[in-house]
Order: sequence, then structure tokens, then C-alpha cells
Amino acid sequence: MTLTQLHYLIVIAKTGSLNKAAEHLYVAQPSLTSAVKELEKELGIVLLHRSGRGVTLTNDGAEFLLYAKLIYGQYENVLERYGGGSVHKKKSGVSTQHYSFAVKAFVEMVRQLDTSRYEFAIRETKTMEAIRDVSTMKSEIGVLYLCDLNQSSMQKLLRSAGLTFHHLIDCQAYVYLWKGHPLAGEQSICFAQLEPYPCLSFEQGDDSSFYLAEEILATNDYPRTIKANDRATMLNLMVGLNGYTLCSGIICEELNGDDYLAIPFADDQDNQNSTMEIGYVVREDTLLSRIGELYVNELERYLRGG
Repeated sequence: MTLTQLHYLIVIAKTGSLNKAAEHLYVAQPSLTSAVKELEKELGIVLLHRSGRGVTLTNDGAEFLLYAKLIYGQYENVLERYGGGSVHKKKSGVSTQHYSFAVKAFVEMVRQLDTSRYEFAIRETKTMEAIRDVSTMKSEIGVLYLCDLNQSSMQKLLRSAGLTFHHLIDCQAYVYLWKGHPLAGEQSICFAQLEPYPCLSFEQGDDSSFYLAEEILATNDYPRTIKANDRATMLNLMVGLNGYTLCSGIICEELNGDDYLAIPFADDQDNQNSTMEIGYVVREDTLLSRIGELYVNELERYLRGG
């Protein structure tokens, strides 16, 4: 087994065609086909299903591809750190729950690099999608949170996905609303005060479950709820409907604007506060790329300041 063979398989899986993969790799198709067959023979499994429509991965091939990406990705990380001579574009992706500070850290990371040499991706997405992205190496890093309510379920889910959680910061719940909200002048806000207003939350799709919710205290009984898919829509609903959400209180005004406030949530006997443990996830036993390290450093720097 060689790194070249692994690279060939990764490109074939991405393009879904031996012809397109050969063009992308600048190799003759017979040489490409021969390399894959040699790899299949060595492994004792069939990696590709060939048809008139192209090629698709077999079940064994899909499983092996994860390991191929992991091995080849680590090779690229070492080459980037020590080789210095690579001219191909390095890909770097981050998948995150809807956090403006995660986007801000990404912006600061990209500013330090030559964008012509890299293919960057930032994905604000559902909790389960962020986990899948890192597990399948679509993204190198995922940003999410744990709390008392979801800790056990989330850690089990992360372990099954082959991911490790790294702590960044602990914070209490805040009520996030716009400056024109009737409660905007309060020093703290309790659950009873929020009853007349709609609670806003991010939709989690088919994977919807309280432990995948992005908002802390997801098990509370909210009389009015509205779900949104993106951060811009949620901000619009805050203004248009006097909606609110419960968050970490770490708000990036540079990106979200200064028309919004984070006010401490005042708990009571029936609605206890809970600590949000914000962190990032990566695949187990992986060496972060230089870009990944830069991103984590920017996350830490911003959260220390916030």
C-alpha cells in the first residue's frame, strides 16, 4: 500500500469517474485502474463498483476511504509543516454550531494566510452535521458545546464517531435579544418574564433531540417557540417579533452588529441555570494541521478576551 494509491482512491471517490480522476491526477487511466486493482488485491476486498455510469464505492470501499483520508491527511499535515515545497492547494474546513465567535476566529485565521494557496470552508450547520463533517474528514475541526443535560449522550455520540472533545471555556446562560426589546433594560431576566415572547432556536432536522439543541436549557417548557435555519434569520426574528434565545453570552458585535444584547439569565427553583462547556472536536489521535492550530489559537484568544 502506498500514499499514491490512497490519493488515487480519494480522488476517484470524489469525482465518481475513473476518466475524471485520471484527468485531475494527470495520469493515464490504465495506470490508475491498475493501481486500484493492486490495492484491492493487497487488501483482499473490492473497493469500487464499476458500471457504465461511472464508479461508486462498495461498503468495504466506503469504510476504507475514511482510513485512507485519515492517513493521507496526516501525510499532508506533516508535508505542510516540514516539507515547504508543496504547491497544491491545501484544504481546510471548520464546521460549527451557529456561533459568531467561531466565524470571527475563522476570519482572523484566514487573514494570516495566503488565500491563493488554500481552499477554505466555514460551515455553520446543525449539531449532527458538524459531528459528521469532522468524522468523515469533510472538516478538520468542529465547534460545539456540552452541558449537564447533554453531556452523557453527546460524549457517547462523539466516541462512536471517533471524535475527541477539547474544552475551551465555561459560561452561564444569557438571554440574547435586540436593544429595542421590552426587556432590554433589565439587569437579569427570569423565565417568567420571557413567557410573552417567542423563544427562538435553530432547527436540527431529522436528528432533532434535546441533547442536539444548540440552545442551553432545551428541556424547559417554552409556551411560544419559533425555529430558524440560520443566524441572520434568527436576528431578524428578534427584531420583528421581539424573539429571544438562550446562549453563551459570547457575542461578536463586529459580525452581528451592535443592535443586540446578552443579558444574564436569572434561574429559579423550576428553571435552573446550567454551565455551557464550549469546545472543539477533532478526530481521535490526529495531528492538527498548521491551519488547524492557527484556528484553535484564534478561538482561544477571542474567548479569553470575550
